[in-house]
Amino acid sequence: MPLPPGPGKLSAFQTYRWVTDPFEMLEEYQSRFGDAFTIRMPVMAGPMVIVSDPEVVKAVFALGSDEGHAGKANFVLKPFLGEHSLLLLDGAEHLRQRKMMLPAFHGERMSAYGRAMLDLAHDSIDRWPVGQRFGVHRPMQSITLEVIIRTVFGIAEGLRFAELADMLTRALDAGTWPGLLFPVLQRDLGRLSPWGRFLYFGGRASEILREEIRRGRKQGTAGRTDVLAMMLDARDEAGREMTEDEVHDELMTLLTAGHETSATALAWALRWILPDAALVGRLRGEIATAEGDPQRIAKLELLDATVKESLRLQPVIPMVGRVLQQPMSFGRLDLPAGAVIGPSIYLVHRRASLYPEPATFRPERFLSFKPAPWEWLPFGGGLRRCIGAAFAVYEMKMVLAAMLPRVDARLATDDVRAKRRAVTVTPSGGLPIVVTARRSRQVCARAA
Repeated sequence: MPLPPGPGKLSAFQTYRWVTDPFEMLEEYQSRFGDAFTIRMPVMAGPMVIVSDPEVVKAVFALGSDEGHAGKANFVLKPFLGEHSLLLLDGAEHLRQRKMMLPAFHGERMSAYGRAMLDLAHDSIDRWPVGQRFGVHRPMQSITLEVIIRTVFGIAEGLRFAELADMLTRALDAGTWPGLLFPVLQRDLGRLSPWGRFLYFGGRASEILREEIRRGRKQGTAGRTDVLAMMLDARDEAGREMTEDEVHDELMTLLTAGHETSATALAWALRWILPDAALVGRLRGEIATAEGDPQRIAKLELLDATVKESLRLQPVIPMVGRVLQQPMSFGRLDLPAGAVIGPSIYLVHRRASLYPEPATFRPERFLSFKPAPWEWLPFGGGLRRCIGAAFAVYEMKMVLAAMLPRVDARLATDDVRAKRRAVTVTPSGGLPIVVTARRSRQVCARAA
């Protein structure tokens, strides 16, 4: 059963383009080969058929847990996340752990995290330099990391918080070199090598997390609202709890998926928001009506539309994948068992039939248009949709609601390009900005 046409078997060149500019690569191949084409790279589970027709994407997202395996498609993440990561599990075991973790990310839980998100964002903004160029991606990383440590890991301010933040920052910085996605480069040559640094600092962070897991088991979780506590309390249908290894690997997954991606999404959002003075003014007016209440901020319509439009225009990952466990047909596309099919988030989001003027940042489109789950898919879809999607969107709203009323800022350059950072695609230079004025949180609170 032949696969759709593609750019040939020059996998080294395709890999280079995938690492350096995946979005341009996808657009070029779509223009040459249409809505289904095949690419070949060593970081994939096999030749991958990229699809962008919404009806095909809908069918892929409808696959059952025994029909399309995402865990097999994510195999390159195993050295970073561990074998028990939700992103690497398939079938019954994936469904078991997903059900156990879902309650921690239910919409009702978000209000318990909102105040911490706002406070941590304000604390970061207090330290931003005024009148100097700096990359905003780094402080966004600090905010999202501290949010994870406090709301997911349940560790409050103090020496333990500081040590874990330091170890995780160093490990994640080492692990974001794209070369480490290739097993041949995952060699421990000491702490001067990228993989050696990742193993050293990641190992110390893992020790701290395991100590927290054991402490929670021993002392109990009464009165705690963090995600770790709920994971320790969770039981499957047979009454079994998650093992220490399972909890650890899921914490590392939540860290990786919820820290770097959220920081990158926030940086991209600012790339589009800051040049639009009229939008900034409208957002400030809307945010003021919420009077700092996280639940009211979460319901602001223009803020919600702005976050959705940013995630549409610049998704932080280009696509998701499924390994077919049996021959499947998707319309006129027939694929054999073992084929990897990859709905392209980026190409679906740039489809003019869904989003007129797709390259233009227009948050207003989401005030009147509610896309189907296979038409707006920054968090994937189907049984494999990101478990922390609501958490990520909520966090983006809280950080923007803290920042926009307090800071006057502009982009430091118009030359903002997409740059690969491990599995995510970030704005070049960390999105350099210049803060021209900063107001205190007390002044903004009184103005509201």
